[in-house]
Amino acid sequence: MKKKAGKSVRNLVVVLGDQLNLDSAVFDGFDPALDRVWMAEVGEEATHVWSHKARIAIFLSAMRHFRDALLKKGFPLEYRTLDDPGNKGSLTAELGQTLAAANPERIIMVNPGEHRVAEAIRREACRRKTELEVRPDRHFLSSRQDFADHAAGRKQLRMEFFYRELRKKTGILMKEDKPAGGQWNYDEDNRESFGATGPGKIQKPISFTPDRVTKEVLRLVSARFARHPGSLENFNWPVTPAQARRALDDFVRNRLARFGPFQDAMWTGMPFGYHSLLSPSLNLKYLSPHAALTRAQKAYQDGEAEIGSVEGYVRQILGWREYVRGVYWLHMPGLAERNELKATAPLPAFYWTAETDMHCLRHAIAQTLEYGYAHHIQRLMVTGLFALMLGVTPREVHEWYLAVYVDAVEWVELPNTLCMSQFADGGILASKPYVATGKYIQRMSNYCEECRYDPGESTGERACPFTTLYWDFLLRHKVRLDKIPRMGLQLRNLGRLSEDRPKGIRKQANDLRKRLS
Repeated sequence: MKKKAGKSVRNLVVVLGDQLNLDSAVFDGFDPALDRVWMAEVGEEATHVWSHKARIAIFLSAMRHFRDALLKKGFPLEYRTLDDPGNKGSLTAELGQTLAAANPERIIMVNPGEHRVAEAIRREACRRKTELEVRPDRHFLSSRQDFADHAAGRKQLRMEFFYRELRKKTGILMKEDKPAGGQWNYDEDNRESFGATGPGKIQKPISFTPDRVTKEVLRLVSARFARHPGSLENFNWPVTPAQARRALDDFVRNRLARFGPFQDAMWTGMPFGYHSLLSPSLNLKYLSPHAALTRAQKAYQDGEAEIGSVEGYVRQILGWREYVRGVYWLHMPGLAERNELKATAPLPAFYWTAETDMHCLRHAIAQTLEYGYAHHIQRLMVTGLFALMLGVTPREVHEWYLAVYVDAVEWVELPNTLCMSQFADGGILASKPYVATGKYIQRMSNYCEECRYDPGESTGERACPFTTLYWDFLLRHKVRLDKIPRMGLQLRNLGRLSEDRPKGIRKQANDLRKRLS
């Protein structure tokens, strides 16, 4: 195609900070003589939620390493760093400036991972009267249309059915048309705690010494975002494809075999357990899900890990990851504003400081501030559970999760938080609200041993706030919960409370809310 008169660039190829894969569809048909890649670091992406320093750093370091890889391959590239003089601070302002100067025939990009960003770029292209071509993101193993087709005509969406479709489609952990090992999932076997003796010795994750690029980023983030939450003292995340592949191999060799049964277990002073720590690499896309799934499947085939552990890991990537992306794009933008349970409480201040006398929350939040990481049960059944039962506004909970975790990109974070954790969608994603007393945390961890509260008590000076809020949650939402079949057992237990207990529970819960607000 010939360039139109007055056009100095044919295609301006926009690469966002979570699209760092060289095999992206955005590069299909790229001609270095006619086209230009465009990338920009902007302050707005670190401040539209009050982002953790480590989250900012991993994005910037990974982006700069990707920049260098593109330049090494000879791609013409316009790259704006955060500390460039004149950086306008927002994605659309920077893009608009380039559109005015380069006057491209069209913008090409892959579907962004956030509705806000997609709409902002669309509006800027329209304002500048520049054609915008949006290509599918083939990093994923299913397309947005695949999920829309799956969802069509269904009264309820459940991950299990979509997961099985993808297992059959990809052949991952399949033996002809049957699931490897004879079962589709091993959830019942994968809920063990470490018991009284604890986890024992677990191999530490592989370390990555910061190179020149990462050191520059860490200095920049420390100076510019000094007031932001979190620490950079233990920054040890892969920021290149080569590092991500080494991290994948480290996980498979040292932790995958015991990942399955202990994936829900928690323990004081054990931030990572048997988890892979690969979600940031996957979500910024310098590690492909196909590579992770293939390596895990090979470990099963070679006898390195049993089916329960491998299927548990495969389910996280081929199941939840693909499923929540489908839910996000099927229901946005309205999904972000859902509040089925009419929750209005503010997020407690200790979520930003870890200054609380509840040991489980103090531990999970302190770990989050230190590393920008907590595993899925710490998120769902500690920080998320408390916010749900306290009645925190779902949007505030979502923005906290988006801010503090290094793997947080909205397409994956928002459905997991608003839907799975906070039940703000009313059951689009999950079949019930995940609520429990402090006894669950006691069973799955040693957190309660060092806590002043008793998970068996719902009222009184030593009453565990989780246990108080659990019964209060059931009392407040009984009419709504009566319509959810999977809540039947919990509601029957509610009915067995003695006549005077509800009043005491409500008072204790209300007093707790007053203290926290």
